[in-house]
Amino acid sequence: MEFFSAEWLGKPLWMWKGFLAVVLVLLAFDLGVLNRKDKEMGIAQSLWLSAFYIGFATLYGAGIWWAYESGELTTSDGTHAGVAYFTGFFIEKALSIDNVFVISLIFTYFAIPRQYQYRALVWGIIGVIVLRGIMIAAGAALVQQYSWVLYIFGAFLIATGIKMLVVPEGEQDISQNPVVKFMRKHMRVSDNLHGQKFFVREPDAKTGAMVRVATPLFLALVVINIADLIFAVDSVPAIFAITTDTFIVYTANIMAILGLRALYFALAAMVHRFHYLKYALALVLVFIGGKIFWNQIVGKVDPAISLGVTLAMILAGIFYSLWKTRKDTPVPAE
Repeated sequence: MEFFSAEWLGKPLWMWKGFLAVVLVLLAFDLGVLNRKDKEMGIAQSLWLSAFYIGFATLYGAGIWWAYESGELTTSDGTHAGVAYFTGFFIEKALSIDNVFVISLIFTYFAIPRQYQYRALVWGIIGVIVLRGIMIAAGAALVQQYSWVLYIFGAFLIATGIKMLVVPEGEQDISQNPVVKFMRKHMRVSDNLHGQKFFVREPDAKTGAMVRVATPLFLALVVINIADLIFAVDSVPAIFAITTDTFIVYTANIMAILGLRALYFALAAMVHRFHYLKYALALVLVFIGGKIFWNQIVGKVDPAISLGVTLAMILAGIFYSLWKTRKDTPVPAE
């Protein structure tokens, strides 16, 4: 009975364990069934798998919405759980599109063939589950202890949005990444890729003894997870600005990222066509950050209006980008 009554971060422990169990089952099915053999994922398979994840995330959100309406689930801050979940999900999904370009650069730098990329991305989810969990738990503790932290989040989101609007994007140089430099300096790293393996045993160049070395695939996995942490600095405060309910924040984050890994292979081929989405996301961050101050000074914004405005700006950015770049060279058929 203690399992059902115990709570962690404002929700029964069984809810957290149940969600993590669902995520692990999805990952096991993904790795053990759909992608048991290393092969290149085509655009069609990427879209179908992504549609599955988006559909699953939508059904999960519908379940949260129903539980809220039936009184079975309430948020710790009184916001509508279903509205907060979908708002957070859409924001995280849209912000994650920026990850695709960086991930593509990382795979290119380490010369990772496409047939090994998806497996690395799925294994990276395990790291994301842990790292995002730590960030969100820390954020929840800060907000609960010091409510004024939300104003810092709001100011940070506004500043980030304005920066995205006025500061042009710089060139990414993975070779100068401090994480890459540190690992190459302090770890034995193989010059060769060894299939899907993260570590192998090779003869030491000086002694000839067999030693354990990391492969380029492992380095790529680490850098991708660090990049995800950096992107989380924007997305996590954005969702906390919508709701301080830790369970909603975490589940919306993870559900959005699960589907992004599947969508990567379709987006990577046409990420250049989403250039103008950046400006829509900047406006979303300014809107969400400003809403924190508006709620305190003027009055609370209806969560449904917040969801509608957020979704409208994201969709406008996507459709305008696709329309503006419609004459670009089309992606070759699979």
